[in-house]
Amino acid sequence: MISANNVTLRIGKKALFEDVNIKFTEGNCYGLIGANGAGKSTFLKILSGQLDTTKGEIVVTPGQRLSFLQQDHFKYDNYPVMDTVIMGNQRLYDIMKEKEAIYAKEDFSDEDGIRASELEGEFAEMNGWEAESNAAMLLNGLGIDTEYHYAMMRDLNGNEKVKVLLAQALFGNPDILLLDEPTNHLDLGAIEWLEEFLINFDNTVIVVSHDRYFLNKVCTQIADIDYGKIQLYAGNYDFWYESSQLMIRQMKEANKKKEEKIKELQEFISRFSANASKSKQATSRKRALEKIQLDEIRPSSRKYPYIDFRPNREIGNEVLSVEGLTKTIDGVKILDNLTFTLNHDDKVAFVGGNELAKTTLFKILMGEMEPDSGSFKWGITTSQAYFPKDSTEEFNNDLTIVDWLTQFSEIKDMTYVRGFLGRMLFAGDDGVKKVKVLSGGEKVRCLLSKMMISGANVLVLDEPTNHLDMESITALNNGMMKFPGVLLFASHDHQIVQTTANRIMEILPNGMLIDKITTYDEYLASDDMAKKRQVYTVDPSVEEESN
Repeated sequence: MISANNVTLRIGKKALFEDVNIKFTEGNCYGLIGANGAGKSTFLKILSGQLDTTKGEIVVTPGQRLSFLQQDHFKYDNYPVMDTVIMGNQRLYDIMKEKEAIYAKEDFSDEDGIRASELEGEFAEMNGWEAESNAAMLLNGLGIDTEYHYAMMRDLNGNEKVKVLLAQALFGNPDILLLDEPTNHLDLGAIEWLEEFLINFDNTVIVVSHDRYFLNKVCTQIADIDYGKIQLYAGNYDFWYESSQLMIRQMKEANKKKEEKIKELQEFISRFSANASKSKQATSRKRALEKIQLDEIRPSSRKYPYIDFRPNREIGNEVLSVEGLTKTIDGVKILDNLTFTLNHDDKVAFVGGNELAKTTLFKILMGEMEPDSGSFKWGITTSQAYFPKDSTEEFNNDLTIVDWLTQFSEIKDMTYVRGFLGRMLFAGDDGVKKVKVLSGGEKVRCLLSKMMISGANVLVLDEPTNHLDMESITALNNGMMKFPGVLLFASHDHQIVQTTANRIMEILPNGMLIDKITTYDEYLASDDMAKKRQVYTVDPSVEEESN
């Protein structure tokens, strides 16, 4: 068990947390939620001991081991992958290294023998002989191939490092597990594996995530941070949302009844206070009036942007035809003879672990990259708006937010442009901020404003939820569902894919395409698709030989 007792954290004059008291018990997975800036990651750092409190204390049950997901992706660059994972249990790793140093000595003394014996006993108690096989199981589950298990961390790409650090946090069955955005940069297969791992994990888990589907799948309780306090709710994210909304409605209804009673008493007092025969009743009602207290309904610190993509013109039947698109990058065939046609009501989710292929296809379709061969043609009634995965160049200038957005608007009116920014929570002086100093989430909201103001009837979005908080993701999800045009998008957000897409495409590792008109959950459950992916992934020639 881990608990916070009267915890307060002040940054300057601002209290981020004030007298927080909360217990996290064994056997539960807690989803720590709250608006951006509420202090979710900060609270995890307090729990893990990385950050000191201004007042109060964190108490961990004696003898229990706490593990947390490291955020520094370069910290272990000089270590092998296997060592990095086993460092998740630092004591076990220290024993292994001390043993190795002792046995490597040329002048092995009696004292060395005694020390080695002590270490071997502790090593066995900690299931040390199974350490490498357990680490390998975690790495394989998260999608790190065996050939990389003994590679150096510096030789892995960013996404692979994230997976290794996650394996490190999970290693050795920790008693308390703290995870800050564990699904970031994970492919859907790895997320699925992590979900099952946490569902079957018997100890205490506290997780911060913007993935609503993930929270619904793994959480048994929700810890909601709002205005420096933390309130516990039993159940998953959806249950928290319904419960919190119900609580607010009940408080409003109770206040309404109290207000009606107050009005009734005030009218009686006003009418009869000067009447001698009614003076006792008026006095009695005054006392009753003084006892009525309205419930304080403090508005949530959460703010939801308003995302509404409205096309300027209706789309025709001819949307997009793609014929034989092929692209090789650095000697690897990324796209192999891709051919498909889009219909006027298609909302296509590109799924699977081949991230580069999805981004490459989107860049080709938006004219930012040339294919090696093949062609594509947009319908004459279409207009496209693009959300790139990497938007660095978009904001590499000295423009203010208003000036930046105005350049994409047909109507060059500041009030009109500020209206779109206001929907995306840019208010007042925010409009004169320089775009190059914006946070990741602010830049995403700018890009979504650009897409809204474009009036396009085809939206191409490459991982648009990166850097967004839960409220913005929910708003984007609603905007995509309501959009009457055509969507092509890639997203790791299961709920967005499931609620928005009516057609699923997966570009396989060999560059070939699976294309199915179905929902995402139905696609994942399809045995036929699973077999097809396996054939293509293992050996592309197998499919050719079978024809």
